[in-house]
Order: sequence, then structure tokens, then C-alpha cells
Amino acid sequence: MISVRDGQNRILAQIDHSTAPEIVPLADALGRVLAEDARAPFDVPPTDNSAVDGYAVAAADIPPSGTRELIVSADLPAGAVFAGALAAGHAVRIMTGAPMPAGADTVFPQEVVERQGDRVRIGSLERGTNVRYRGEDVVAGTVVISGGSVLRPQELGLLASLGHTQVFVGQRPRVALLSTGDEVAEPGTPRKPGQIYDANRFTLRGLVEQCGGRVIDLGIVPDQREVLRSQLLEASRLADIVITSGGVSVGVYDLVKAVLGEIGGIDFWQVAMQPGRPLAGGRIGATHFFGLPGNPVASTLTFLLFVRPALFKLCGRQRLFPEPWQARAMEPLRKKTGRREFKRGVLRFADGGWEVRTTGPQGSGILSSMVAGNCLIVLEEDRGDVAVGESVTVEPFTL
Repeated sequence: MISVRDGQNRILAQIDHSTAPEIVPLADALGRVLAEDARAPFDVPPTDNSAVDGYAVAAADIPPSGTRELIVSADLPAGAVFAGALAAGHAVRIMTGAPMPAGADTVFPQEVVERQGDRVRIGSLERGTNVRYRGEDVVAGTVVISGGSVLRPQELGLLASLGHTQVFVGQRPRVALLSTGDEVAEPGTPRKPGQIYDANRFTLRGLVEQCGGRVIDLGIVPDQREVLRSQLLEASRLADIVITSGGVSVGVYDLVKAVLGEIGGIDFWQVAMQPGRPLAGGRIGATHFFGLPGNPVASTLTFLLFVRPALFKLCGRQRLFPEPWQARAMEPLRKKTGRREFKRGVLRFADGGWEVRTTGPQGSGILSSMVAGNCLIVLEEDRGDVAVGESVTVEPFTL
């Protein structure tokens, strides 16, 4: 039996490259991973421009005290350029975002001046006030988004501001999903006595898509050795990663581990953690394989801990793991030393700090606890029982 960290390291060591890159329209790139650094082809903003609606003037015409009247020689809307240079004793009416006229270096907001016909009365103001300078956001040639970054709405907006219509991203890893066991029924079909509906495949599908993968759904495989063997081989031909749920424990009908040993290789199959100890990690040819437990919470947890970082690395992401936080335990927590335990928690900010409580009963089949929670409470291997008020590590469900 290996530790959680050892298991993660073994899995990531097997992934020596990310998926091949492809070009996609910028409008379709949300959530994708940038395959190379994006650089600015020009300065942003491209020229000095006004930060407010008001009047552009030269610093030489600003009185050190009192007021002064200037002639308004032009109106300059956003997108227009002032022809020539601003004459001494003159001002230009300017809109937010309009390029600064040559000779002007300061903008008075319209709220602080008095306008009478073609005259405007100004007071004192520091030179350069309300001017956005060329390149103050982005300088031409600099890296604006690093390769390996996930493209959020703000990254898409920045790329669009630089004129990009397409973007170079990693292809979505292909992930084949199979549920195993005669006790599992497809939702929407009649259940036989002793059967349960297949929740894991739908949970895992959502998790794969949330992590940037493309799902190949191969349905439910019965407890028949040759059928399972055939389906796993087919899955390995179709996908970069194969995920099964169920069939990795030590029961007579838990066939996944045995079949994997025949057609591929098992790197490990038990992890010192709770829930989720029965977990098979290995390969079928060049395809990465994960045999997750059948219990819904254990299946979800082992995905988050082992499959998610593998998917992220295949996608080319820089960050593979969530940032851990510290929070005060709001209830006592029972814990056995020697293994890492994960409890579903509800994290909130109160009384000047973060605090966390469990979602209630922590059985590995209570999928509703994942719905009620927003984080994992992580209790390390060498830790014992936790008292109220002690600090514990928490990890949010999503990165």
C-alpha cells in the first residue's frame, strides 16, 4: 500500500508529454489551455488617451492657483484623432478613450470646469492627471498570457484586445468511461432486485468535462471476464485515459484488477487513504488506466486526487493541484493515524477567519455529502483526532 503523494507522483511521472496542439476560434477557446506564450503585437493602449470625459489641455496653460479661461477649439469623440497640435490657450473637448491631441498632456473632468459657449474655465490640476499612457497596460513584445494557462473570460478579452481571432491550445484529452458490475443499472431503465442506478459514470463524465477532457462513454460492462477484456482493449484504442468505476476491490466478482494484469500493467492498486483505498493505477499499452472504487464518494474523491492532475498535465496546464488553505475545525474529528483521511466539509469565512465543519455523516456511499460540501478536509497521515478550534487543511472542490 502506498501513500497518496507517492501515488500521485507515480502517475504524473508516467505522463511525459501533453496532447498535441490545435488552432481554435477565440470564441470557442473558453476553458482551453494555451499551448504557447501569447505576446502583445503592439502597445495597449496604442496611444496616450483620456481616462475621463472632459477637456484636454497643455500643462503650460494650467494656472498654479485660481482659474483661467481657455478657448474650446474642437470636440473629440472616442475613435477620432485630433488633426494638428493644440494651440496655446486652447482646450479640446474629449471623450473617454479618445487619443490625446498633440500638445495636450492633462484632462480636466467635465464635472470640475465651467463651460460658457466656446470658452471653458479651469482651475489648478497636476500635470498628467486623467491620462492613460501608451503601453501602460501592455508593452509590445511582452508575454501577456503564459503557455499552460487556462483561458478564462478575461484572458479571451485580453487576446481579443490584441486582435487575435484564433488561439493555439492543447487538444482535449480523450477519456473513455466504463462502469462495471451486474449490480449497476442504466438510469431510465427498470432496476432488477438488488440493482442500483449508475451514478458514478455521470459524476465522472461531469468531472472529466470540467477538467477539459472529452468523454467517450462506453456504458456499463457486466461481470463477464471476456466482455470486460474486450471493452478495456477497445477503450485503450480510443482514448488517452481509460476510467472504470467498481471492480477493483478483493471480491470474487471484482474483475477489473485481474483483467488489467493480463492486458496491461498495474503500477499500484491500494492507497493508504480513507475513503478510496482500493484504487488501481496502470496502463493498457500507451493508454493511462484508472480503476476507481465503486462507492460514489470514493470514486469522486479518487478522481479529484489522482485523475484530475493527470488530465491537467495532459492538457498542458501549469497548475495541477488546488491551493490548500488552513481553517478552524468547528467540530471534533475522529482520525486514525497511518493513513490520509478526507472528509467532505463546508468552508466559510466568519469572525475574521476561515472555519470548516463536516457535511454530516461521512460514509463513502453518501453522494449527497459531495453536494452539500464545498471542500475537502484533509487530515494528514501522522495526525490523530482533531479537537474543536484546531487548524486543519482544506482544499476547495474546484481549482
